[in-house]
Amino acid sequence: MSRKAVSRSQQVAGLTTLAAMLLAVMLDNSPARKWYDLVHHLPVSLRVGEFVIDKPLILWINEGLMVFFFLLIALELKREVLEGQLSTPKAIATPGFAALGGMAVPALIYAVFNVGDPVAMRGWAIPAATDTVLALTVLALLGARVPASLKVFLTALAIFDDLGAILVIALFYTERLATPSLVMTASGIAALIGLNVFNVTRTVAYVAVGVFLWIAVLKSGVHATLAGVAIGLAIPVRVTQVGRSFSPLRDAEQALYPWVALGVVPAFAFFNAGIVLSWSSATALGSPISLGIVLGLFAGKPLGIFGVTWLAVRFGMAQLPEAARWRQLAGVALVAGIGFTMSLFIAGLAFPDPAAFRNARLSVIAGSVLSAAAGVAVLWSAGRKRLEAATRQTQPFP
Repeated sequence: MSRKAVSRSQQVAGLTTLAAMLLAVMLDNSPARKWYDLVHHLPVSLRVGEFVIDKPLILWINEGLMVFFFLLIALELKREVLEGQLSTPKAIATPGFAALGGMAVPALIYAVFNVGDPVAMRGWAIPAATDTVLALTVLALLGARVPASLKVFLTALAIFDDLGAILVIALFYTERLATPSLVMTASGIAALIGLNVFNVTRTVAYVAVGVFLWIAVLKSGVHATLAGVAIGLAIPVRVTQVGRSFSPLRDAEQALYPWVALGVVPAFAFFNAGIVLSWSSATALGSPISLGIVLGLFAGKPLGIFGVTWLAVRFGMAQLPEAARWRQLAGVALVAGIGFTMSLFIAGLAFPDPAAFRNARLSVIAGSVLSAAAGVAVLWSAGRKRLEAATRQTQPFP
């Protein structure tokens, strides 16, 4: 796929997600709200003999459909580390340092507002996440005003960010563990390793083991979406059969991307972005939890990304992306404060209480909107000067 086609697909995916989010907000603030809530909590059951999975539709979305989102993240991460932008220490350094700062500083800001409240502190990881789809959509919409190297930088940063979020979910948002299900989970992972070792490329094999693993993880107490990570990491990068070399991982990634970007993520946005806009919801933004989330995304993300990157470059441990200026990097750091999808996902894990989750959800949206607006303003201004300079260079002498 060409760079232009990739940019176009990112724009469409981001705009589709944005439309789903706006539709959810409109429905939740209209007479159709009761129907939105009805669908939201619609009970859905899966029964095979004595085995039963009974959950409301929203949890089937968040714990079932989002498996494919995490699967795609794992595929992208593995490809980039083994063959792509993160395959050398030099390539890893700058976005790696940036991602580290971009996760640590927002979490610290959140903790400052909520220290001493153990319930509120469960949300410390909410502002540490970047929404890859929406952030890259903003850069794609700005076109030539943003150097290609900064788009690559944000992509790599988002990959590290997603990896960090996966580790956070596994380590800090796991409920009590069920030993029999953990044994089944280990068996499923062993089966995936076997498929990888023997270069199995048949989709049905990974689907069968994947379904078994998802059920095992769901029942184990570990969040079920992490099954998608294990499946993605097991798919071989490159296989040679009958004298022909091909990449099952790239094939799976390309086949999965449109379904995730245009289906899974917008569906997640629709079911998780509904907020009631009222004076009481606006005043809730003054709570410590909300302030920690909003300022974590809007201030913590850019401070962490820009500050740690500057230090790494200053001490020779990294380098500024090619053809980029510090002002443009600051704009991208602001855009990285868009934390919609992963932030809402973590908020749902941190705050099972509906009222607390609604406040966290509003705060994520507020922080993300502020980050997007500020980032666009900085990048538009910096890009205008860049385009003007390029125009002057191409003009003939009088």
